[in-house]
Amino acid sequence: MVRIKTLKKYGLRWALGLLLTAVAVLQVSGALRIDAIERMDTFFADLRMRLVKPELDPRIVVVDIDEKSIAEVGHFPWNRKIVAQLVTQLTEHYGVASAGFDVVFAEADNTSGYDVLEQLAQREMKDVGGFGARVAGMKEALDYDGLLVKALEDQPVVLGYNVAEDQRKGKLPDPFFNTDTLNGRELPAITYNGYLANLDRLQEAAATGGIFTALPDPDGILRHTALLMRIGDGFYPTLSLATAAVALQARAITPLWETNVAELSARQRANGGLDTLLMFVGQKKAPMRIPVGENLSNLIEFRGVGGPKGGAFPYVSAADVLAGRVRKEVLADRIVLIGTTAPGLLDLRATPVNSAYPGVEVHANMIKSILDGRFKVRPDYADGVEVLQVGVVGVVLALALGVMAPLPSILLAAAMAGAVFGFNYWTYTEMDWVLKMAMTLVLIAAVFVLNVAWGYFFEVRRNRGLVSRFGEYVAPELVAQMAENPEQYNMDGESRELTVMFVDVRGFTTISEGLTPKQLREYINLYLTAMSEDIRSAHQGTLDKYIGDAVMAFWGAPVHFSDHARRGVATSLLMQASARRLNEDFIARGWPELKIGIGLNSGLMHVGDMGSNIRRAYTVMGDAVNLGSRLEGITKVYGVGIAVGEVTRAAAPEFAYRELDLVRVKGKNEPVAIFEPVALVQDVDAATLHELERWHAALAAVRAQRWDEAESLLAELQTLSPQRGLYTLYVERIAYYRAHPPGENWDGVTTFETK
Repeated sequence: MVRIKTLKKYGLRWALGLLLTAVAVLQVSGALRIDAIERMDTFFADLRMRLVKPELDPRIVVVDIDEKSIAEVGHFPWNRKIVAQLVTQLTEHYGVASAGFDVVFAEADNTSGYDVLEQLAQREMKDVGGFGARVAGMKEALDYDGLLVKALEDQPVVLGYNVAEDQRKGKLPDPFFNTDTLNGRELPAITYNGYLANLDRLQEAAATGGIFTALPDPDGILRHTALLMRIGDGFYPTLSLATAAVALQARAITPLWETNVAELSARQRANGGLDTLLMFVGQKKAPMRIPVGENLSNLIEFRGVGGPKGGAFPYVSAADVLAGRVRKEVLADRIVLIGTTAPGLLDLRATPVNSAYPGVEVHANMIKSILDGRFKVRPDYADGVEVLQVGVVGVVLALALGVMAPLPSILLAAAMAGAVFGFNYWTYTEMDWVLKMAMTLVLIAAVFVLNVAWGYFFEVRRNRGLVSRFGEYVAPELVAQMAENPEQYNMDGESRELTVMFVDVRGFTTISEGLTPKQLREYINLYLTAMSEDIRSAHQGTLDKYIGDAVMAFWGAPVHFSDHARRGVATSLLMQASARRLNEDFIARGWPELKIGIGLNSGLMHVGDMGSNIRRAYTVMGDAVNLGSRLEGITKVYGVGIAVGEVTRAAAPEFAYRELDLVRVKGKNEPVAIFEPVALVQDVDAATLHELERWHAALAAVRAQRWDEAESLLAELQTLSPQRGLYTLYVERIAYYRAHPPGENWDGVTTFETK
């Protein structure tokens, strides 16, 4: 019987959850394609890459043609004489393991002016004795391409070049292998029929060449790069693979074929039976294995945000290399990539980690993966892992959330989402697996929303009566919040530490006499709306009631806030700012000026539903409430917009205050200190701090009956802030005290006999 009741109660909800799980399984298995999920997977993959913190790898150094280099050496591109000097510095002086140029030298360098001299020698200056011979003797020194050829010869330098369509310019390096090596096999690769390569003699002198063409995804973001591309019948390496091969003194790079067709993985089948390249390094017998994805491409593992401050690779300025200012140990036996981060040279790429990522560092990331033998790959069993993950998560949540209360449901769903993300991140960083998780996260959200919606639409009726009863007592803005967890709230009276606020318009009678009824209604509506929004929205106060033009509010009930005093003070400052803003509009309309007074006090208050059988309200009572009301009334006496009690000041120490007085209000025997909040301490400028210090010194002098000292300080303060009525009040008090000395036992307290 119990099982039947349980099934009747939860069965339909469980069935819907399991149905969502089945749809998710179809999507991750490939039977159902949802483009939005695939876009989300791309987003999460990019996010996951950004979360990995880089570690500096000193094996790969970027020689940066940066703004400093351009300023010292001259505008780029530099002439080949300078490039030759850079090559010589790197290879002979610093002894780098290899140097890859993320630059192509496709055009001859005629910047030396030798062609002009040669033409002069053959024409205008041919009859000048010795001129032709002198020019001929200068040929070697002024042949900048020839200087670069000499610098490249027998050095581990890789020249970069571009692939292109329907264009063949320059000379290609030797391919790593060609179609004859495949023995009739088909090897899918990114294929181009043209190229923009380096001058013949430069490429012949270099160790090899590498392709630096970037191929972004359809959304314009660069995420993958090929290790090999096909041009004609040859398979040519990218700059990263070629530079790493030269540094490692690789003898050859060949494809490794899987001979057992029955054991081919999906990735191998997509690559014609290939998923690994073998690099034969130096004298080692065992070759390095380099996994490759579809079309001989791999995911780029971007480390850091790129650039000199990215934290992944050391950067040195090309100008410092040319001048020999770089320490030798920084470059000796390192793999060096020469490129640029200068914004005007347009070698910046949009990547998952940075929209302006240096192109040269793309190659650095691939070289690091080659050296470490670690590539981010999607394993052949990835689909199975993802199906298992979705199935387990979906079934657990579908069965569990249907019977759980809201808070445990939130915690379980959040924990499950965190576990999925954590597992995905761990497999990415530790196992180098690229797994998808968007469908699993969407499933968690969908099952959670299903159960929340079910609870709302089908179980809200259970709470409707309770909510209705709350609505009789509590202000409407609190009903929705209390209805979410009605068991946590009751309307019984209780004593709590709260902060109460009273707000009133100064001179409202005069204002009402100067406006038509329609204008007055709009005036008061605009004012009350602004004050109410500041109370409720900014710092989550409870709006108690409107009393004509006055507003009453409090903080700390029914929702408990430990920082209720801070919220109250912050709101009072915000309300004064809103009043000033409203005042500008009112004056522009020709309406009377708006000024408000705010009293704020904290203490033990009685809170709950109060009233008669006819009308009740959720409100506060007590001595601390009465004092708050009195403080609002006496703001006009001191010429201030806000007055707070000493308990409020002590509970909100993050604000700077101006002490106003020691007062004994009507109905209380004990005097209390009252203060005017100025602003957050960190927002108070030096001039205001100075004024506060002088004022407190003046107040101390008044209480000590040092009238001359107090008058001198007040005169200074009136010069600083002539509009502040507080200073005028105390000047008048001193004059009164001089005529009517308060006596030696005077306690400095001002007594108010009226409310």
